[in-house]
Amino acid sequence: MELLSLRLKAVGMTVKTAGSGAEALSLIPQYHPDLVITDLRMDEMDGMQLCKLIQQGYPTLPIIIITAHGTIKEAVEATSEGVFGFITKPIDSGELMDKIDKALRLSAGNSHNKQQENWRANILTRSQLMENLLSEVKRLAQGDASLFIHGESGTGKELIAQAIHKASPRHNGPFIAVNCSAIPEDLLESELFGHRKGAFSGAFEHRQGLFQAADSGTLFLDEIGDMSSAFQVKLLRALQERQIRPVGSNTSIPVDVRIVSASHHDLEKKANDGGFRMDLYYRLSVAKLTLPKLSERREDISLLANYFITHSDSTYSYVAKGFSNQAMEILLSYDWPGNVRQLQNVVEHVSALATTPIVPANLVERVLQEKNSTMQGLKEAKSQFEKEYLIKLLRSVDGNVSQAARLAKRNRTEFYKLKFPNNYLW
Repeated sequence: MELLSLRLKAVGMTVKTAGSGAEALSLIPQYHPDLVITDLRMDEMDGMQLCKLIQQGYPTLPIIIITAHGTIKEAVEATSEGVFGFITKPIDSGELMDKIDKALRLSAGNSHNKQQENWRANILTRSQLMENLLSEVKRLAQGDASLFIHGESGTGKELIAQAIHKASPRHNGPFIAVNCSAIPEDLLESELFGHRKGAFSGAFEHRQGLFQAADSGTLFLDEIGDMSSAFQVKLLRALQERQIRPVGSNTSIPVDVRIVSASHHDLEKKANDGGFRMDLYYRLSVAKLTLPKLSERREDISLLANYFITHSDSTYSYVAKGFSNQAMEILLSYDWPGNVRQLQNVVEHVSALATTPIVPANLVERVLQEKNSTMQGLKEAKSQFEKEYLIKLLRSVDGNVSQAARLAKRNRTEFYKLKFPNNYLW
């Protein structure tokens, strides 16, 4: 396949390679290829199994299967399963390029649809529940009414807010996100509305608020249910009048923003119980979207897990590239109280500890038992994973920093700058 990849690149094609069927499935939602070329014989998942899984989510995506073991029976079976082409080795270059040209012409008709789907490119799913939600997102995005997103922590509320913005007529404007629960109450008004120089101690210059920064675009107010009742009054006034008044100013400034808000609280129940202003709730939730828990979209667990293990944000290059069948069964049966965020953290942890390309079941069990129902923030989790990686790396070379740097693919000077755990010497 490496030679084929080079040949296709040489004729000007963009090629993305995958080391396994599972990795290929995780790449498709991100890169939206025009064609898939696969070997028939592969470890854990063969080309026919890959084809069937692709056809479930992408029935119009052409697939060419290449094999050294081709038979008429396999070719007939492949064609009946919707495979576009079936080519045996040794490969006839002319035949292969002819098949590729025909397949690309077939998929070219879908190029306009693919461009229209860019708004949802960051959302990986094969769940019908999520597809139904995304259809609703696309419809609601066309209007300009305020939208409220309800969902548990870790379900992807900000990703949905970004998708709403990208699919809306405001997509060329800014998308500004703010976590209302992360800003101290006495600073929230200044953060959202801005302030004038001298308005309070420390206000040394005029500062534009996030409402103005989001003008002509979308302002995403995350965890709005944690906002104090005193500020709820000020926010309601701003939404009603479509203008804001910076702290310390006597003049109001008109703003043109679409408000998308979110909370893990059931805001309607909270409003009925007196914990949130009902008039503000109605103003924010002209339309409401409810995000499913990860346990309600289990068909996405393998897709997301395989994506996370091959697209780590870590500084280090982990050896782990996939999960054993038993390890994946454990991931699929887990309840995931922290939803997609917890799954990502667990995969990062597993990747940092794994010593083989295929993650075994006992390692997944160990990490899940350690995590239990408690969760760290992503930043803290990544820091912990990197510390564990350094400990494992240094132990493997008996504390030889130069050798550890080579294994980590970092020069010695850069390696010394890393944050070593206090107990790395033993």
